[in-house]
Amino acid sequence: MNTSQPDRSRRRLLTRSLAAAATISLPAVSFQANAQSRQVLKAGDQKGGLRALLEAANGLEGLGYDIQWSEFPAAAPLAEALNAAAVDSGPIGDAPLIFALAAGTRVKAIGANRSDSYGTAVLVRPDSALKTAADLKGKSIATNRGSIGHYVTLKAITAAGLKPEEVSIRFLAPADAKLALTQGSVDAWATWEPYTAMAEVSQHARVLVSGRGLLPGLSYLAATDAAIAAKRPVLQDFLQRVVKAQLWSYRNVDAYSAALARIIGIPPEAAKLQFERRRQKWIPIDAQVIADQQGTADFYRQVGLIKQPLDVKGTFDAGFGVAAGA
Repeated sequence: MNTSQPDRSRRRLLTRSLAAAATISLPAVSFQANAQSRQVLKAGDQKGGLRALLEAANGLEGLGYDIQWSEFPAAAPLAEALNAAAVDSGPIGDAPLIFALAAGTRVKAIGANRSDSYGTAVLVRPDSALKTAADLKGKSIATNRGSIGHYVTLKAITAAGLKPEEVSIRFLAPADAKLALTQGSVDAWATWEPYTAMAEVSQHARVLVSGRGLLPGLSYLAATDAAIAAKRPVLQDFLQRVVKAQLWSYRNVDAYSAALARIIGIPPEAAKLQFERRRQKWIPIDAQVIADQQGTADFYRQVGLIKQPLDVKGTFDAGFGVAAGA
């Protein structure tokens, strides 16, 4: 079916807008002189974490392709960029991926990792009178719509016997949400690492409810269907470099934490705290991963965030081969 001219124009406008909103750190990362026949991987990132990992571990040496980085403050704008083909791939949590897929974004998870979910949490001011998730009844919580912060909010309140309509959720980007909390405009802020560690280290907030025991701790490297079809060897190489860099980071905790703090511009104490407690490991896309992801989709359907049931099996491409224990 041919695309109409207005549709093409809207798509070009959205792509340009997303590109402008993202921070392009460098036009490309390149280590070979002949660039004319080289493919370019348009790599999205959140808070510079993926690029920091690769740079700290020297994981970008000897590339046979170029990388054009785009940085986003959260998963939602990254998902929009994937939908608009402004980026080929990027890291995204389990809940934001469900939200993107339900909205029709043509992406698949090509790599999976699991981590401790403590840092995905509902935060309150240090002097807040709130003590448990049940205390959130009638309170206001800031977070990104469809984010893992949104997810942990809904998980926390339903586990406490509350209904979603018994709290007021305000959808704000991380920087705005933090400001709203510290200024008292909201009662709580639901967020993720490294924002949680940064808020704790600066003593701007404390954890009211953590995601530990509530969330499966899954995140993914997602890629668009078009990129998988056109750049599969590039994506395969990129994913393997990320996996190797993660292994390096656990053998060099202090060096990596210092590099992470420097590259993404956060306090060294926050970088080390969030890194050590996440204990992130890349894992194969197996039956347990798919079952856990289906549970997330079913929960989102249950609370009304997605309108139709979503079978997640078709949203994975397990052919990129991350080994167990990576």
